[in-house]
Amino acid sequence: MHRSRIGVVLIDHPEKSYAQAQAYWSAAVGVEATQQGEGPYASLGRAGGLELALQRTGAGTPARVHLDVETDDVAAEVSRLSALGARVIAEPEGYVVLTDPGGLVFCVVPVQTGEEFDRAATTWP
Repeated sequence: MHRSRIGVVLIDHPEKSYAQAQAYWSAAVGVEATQQGEGPYASLGRAGGLELALQRTGAGTPARVHLDVETDDVAAEVSRLSALGARVIAEPEGYVVLTDPGGLVFCVVPVQTGEEFDRAATTWP
């Protein structure tokens, strides 16, 4: 058995539009974006139990929104979602990038939200 839930909604923008997108979304949701270390992420806080974040992507990646499905067992969740029709497109260290049957990108990642995960995750056989 393992548990999972949609934990993070990411707003992806390539480097050239990232600063404008960060300013826009900070104003749109009424919070100051908080840079998460030196990486490509900035948090916009929580909305209804979900983390809202910005992600700076590489050149060639279009602006988009994608979901992170957090889980206590990445391999089991990828297997479950693949059986439902998802397709693995990349396996960077520690997480997996997939597409749903319509081609929308999402990631399966280890638990990121701590107590919120424990409160809201679904248990799968």
